[in-house]
Amino acid sequence: MRNNVGLMLTKRASLSPRMEAIVEVEAGRRFTFAALNERANRTANALTALGVRKGDRVGLLLMNSVEFAEGFFALAKLGAIVVPLNCRLVADELAFILADSGATVLIYGGDFRGTVAALAEQARGGGAASKIAVREWLHVGAADTRDAFARSYDELRDAAPATEPEIGAADEDELYIMYTSGTTGLPKGAVHTHNSVLWACFTIGMTADVRYGDRYVVVLPLFHVGALTPLTGNVHRGVTTILLRAFDPARMFQTIQDERATILLAVPAMLNFMLQLPDRARYDCSSLRWVMSGAAPVPVTLIESYAKLGIEVHQIYGLTESCGPACVVSPDDAITRAGSTGKAFFHTDVRVIDQQGADVAPGALGEVIVRGAHIMKGYWNRPEATAEAIRDGWLYTGDLAMVDEDGFVYIADRKKDMIISGGENVYPAEIENVILSHPQVREVAVIGQASAKWGESPLAIVVKKDASLSERDVLDHCNGKLARYKLPKSIRFVEEIPRNPAGKILKRVLRERFPEPAQD
Repeated sequence: MRNNVGLMLTKRASLSPRMEAIVEVEAGRRFTFAALNERANRTANALTALGVRKGDRVGLLLMNSVEFAEGFFALAKLGAIVVPLNCRLVADELAFILADSGATVLIYGGDFRGTVAALAEQARGGGAASKIAVREWLHVGAADTRDAFARSYDELRDAAPATEPEIGAADEDELYIMYTSGTTGLPKGAVHTHNSVLWACFTIGMTADVRYGDRYVVVLPLFHVGALTPLTGNVHRGVTTILLRAFDPARMFQTIQDERATILLAVPAMLNFMLQLPDRARYDCSSLRWVMSGAAPVPVTLIESYAKLGIEVHQIYGLTESCGPACVVSPDDAITRAGSTGKAFFHTDVRVIDQQGADVAPGALGEVIVRGAHIMKGYWNRPEATAEAIRDGWLYTGDLAMVDEDGFVYIADRKKDMIISGGENVYPAEIENVILSHPQVREVAVIGQASAKWGESPLAIVVKKDASLSERDVLDHCNGKLARYKLPKSIRFVEEIPRNPAGKILKRVLRERFPEPAQD
C-alpha cells in the first residue's frame, strides 16, 4: 500500500465500512466510513473534472463538517495540496494566505459568503489583490444561496462518479500547508507531507491510549493541527470523530453523554468553562476515559478537579511544525510533576539545549528542539525561515524550557513572545503592525496578560503622536483588520517604550510594569 493519506480512508472503508466515521452534532448528520469514502471519491472526481492536478493548492474555508473531512481526503488522493484556512480571519488576512499559497480553488461554507465575496472582489481588482490566483469558487450549501461568481460544490460532488480516483501522490509529496503567524507579523505556511502526517499518527497512537472503536469528540477547528491530526489518526486507527462546530460547556457534556464519547480533545480554557457549569453533575460522563489537552499549560488544580470526576487529563506540548506531537505527560505524573509537559512521544526525540547546542543540566534553561519523521518539510516559499527552523534534522522551536533529573520537560517561556489566548496562537508583531498603521501612533508593544477567562489576553502599550488619541480610537482601528481573538483587550499609554542598547523592546520590563490581569 502506498503511503497516501487519502488511501488510509479507502482502506478503513474496506475494513470498517459500517462503523461511524463522522458525527456532526449540531447538524445531526452521521456518516459511516463507507459513506465518507464515497463522498471523498465523488469530490476527488469532481475536482479532477475542474482541472485540479497534483501539486495544485486548494483552500478549505469551512466549519467542522463532513465537507471538510471529505475535501481533505479527496485532495490527498489526488495529490493536490490542502490549504486549511482559519475561519476566524478577516478578508485581508485570508487574501495574503491565498496569494502566498497560490491556491487556485477555494471550497467555502455559506457561513463565509460575505468574506468570500470580498476576496472574489479583490481577485477581480488590481494591485496587490490581483495576486489571488483562485479561479474556482465552490460554495458548500443550498445551490440557491450561492453567489453568482461561485459554483455549487454539492451539485458538482453529487454528480461525479464514486469510483476510486487515480492516486496522485505519496510519501514525501506535500499534503497540506498550514499557516501560522510569524514573529514578523506575516503568516508562514508549514508544509506537511503524506509521510509526516502518517508518522504523527504513529507517534500519537503508540503513546496515547487510543483504541479501535473509540469515540473522539473534536471541538477545536479542523484548520488547526490539533484537530486535523486527530481526524487523520482516527481514520487510521478506526475511531469515530464526533465534530462540534462551536464550544459550549453544556453541549460538550450533553455530547459526551449522548454519544458515549470515550476521548475528548479540548484546550484548558474549555475544560475550565466546563467545570463552571452549575448542573454538570446531571450529565453521565462515565464513558469518557480521558482528555487530551494542550495549546497552553494545564493547571494542576484543573487536573485534580477532573480526576475527582474520574476523568484523566493528558497534557501535551506540540507545534504546527511538528504536526502536533512533541511531549506528553501521563495522568500518573500530572500531579507529582506539576507544571511539566512530560516526555517525548514514542517516535519523537526532544532535547533542551544551551546556546552552544549542548544539552542543559537539570534545572537550567534552554531551547526546546524536536526531531522525528513527523516534522514539517519546511515553510512554503520561505527557504531562509526553513533553514533557521530546521537544522541537522532538528526543529528549533524557540520555546524555552528546563528538564528535571528524570527527564521531564517544563516549558518556561516563549522566545517568540507568542500569546496563547483560548488555545489560539496570537503573535504580538501582527497586532503591532496593525496598530502602527494608525497615523497617531508613534510606537507600540504588545504583551500577554494573565486572563482568568482565556489564559492570556493581548495588551497593547502605545506611545502617542497626537495627545488626542484615545483607547477607543486604537481599538476601533484594529476592528476588521484582525480576527476577534487577536484584538487587544485594552490599551495603555506611555511616554516611551523601554529598549535595550540594540533597540530591541524589553518586553520583560513591560510585563513587570503591567502585571495586573486582563480586563476580559
